[in-house]
Amino acid sequence: MHAPTETDILSLMSTGLALVEEDGRVGWLNAAMAEMLDVGPRSAMGQRLTALLREPSLEGQLARTLADGRAFNLRGTSFAVARGRELLADLTTQPVEGGRVLVELHPLASDVVRAATPLSATLRGFAHEVKNPLAGLRGAAQLLERRVAEPDLRQLAAMVIAEADRLATLADGLLRHGGTARIAPVNVHELLERVETLVAAEAGAPRLRHDYDPSLPDIQGDSDRLLQILLNLTRNAMQAGASTLTLRTRVEHAVRLGERVVRAALRVDVMDDGPGVQSDLRDTLFQPLVSGRPDGTGLGLALSREIALEHAGDLRYVSHPGETVFSLYLPMERA
Repeated sequence: MHAPTETDILSLMSTGLALVEEDGRVGWLNAAMAEMLDVGPRSAMGQRLTALLREPSLEGQLARTLADGRAFNLRGTSFAVARGRELLADLTTQPVEGGRVLVELHPLASDVVRAATPLSATLRGFAHEVKNPLAGLRGAAQLLERRVAEPDLRQLAAMVIAEADRLATLADGLLRHGGTARIAPVNVHELLERVETLVAAEAGAPRLRHDYDPSLPDIQGDSDRLLQILLNLTRNAMQAGASTLTLRTRVEHAVRLGERVVRAALRVDVMDDGPGVQSDLRDTLFQPLVSGRPDGTGLGLALSREIALEHAGDLRYVSHPGETVFSLYLPMERA
């Protein structure tokens, strides 16, 4: 089985995606976008996007995206689609190679599947991509564990094996019949302590601090998937050059999460003193395949936000040079 390409992963995503050529015609779209537009994927090819997704300002937005070479957003906009149906959605356009525009559609109406459904195909595509490298990583760590004599080195090798097993289990869960989350009580401080242990074991680890609210109760969630969010956030901070990393927990009241306001939400902050998020990425940071690093996949934050949405929560951030804070919000009571 070949490793999925970026196009394979985009095709599987539940987010509506389309590539629009310079003349405004659809050159490619994924199944989710075709479903949202209520058209067949083949029949949509070659048609003007503005004929399939009708809104007065869309044509101008496509032109500005190409002319200015940057992303633009339409928030909470009503689009007319096939058979006179209206679709309330957020739409983002961003330029890509070859004079084309990538259009991303996030429906807000309840009659369309959103990224917060119990597991988007993005995660399944990612699971396919990591399974084979994980097997090789685990095998190499097992060889090291057998051959080294020093207890500290054996402990590090065992940690690699445990992490490889955890990720393999997570990948298997995502691939099995939709990968339903395993919801159970989760102690978020135990997750954060595990994050600290894993981060401290890595080369060039930053100085670690924590500021926990000890009164926090357990929450309901999938511990492996929540751990993945926290590891993604901490490792992003390390790769951005942070020298100090602070993990903080708080309770926040009357928080809007999606379409509802929850009485109380757990907030987990991952704070770093790095250079901050690049200004040209701020509007598209959680979109797939968007990365500030040449070697980045652009999947980590998109996947993290999907997991947060899957838990009826959210992932947000504020950033300026010298301080960036990513905040994971989780409702204290399940919806």
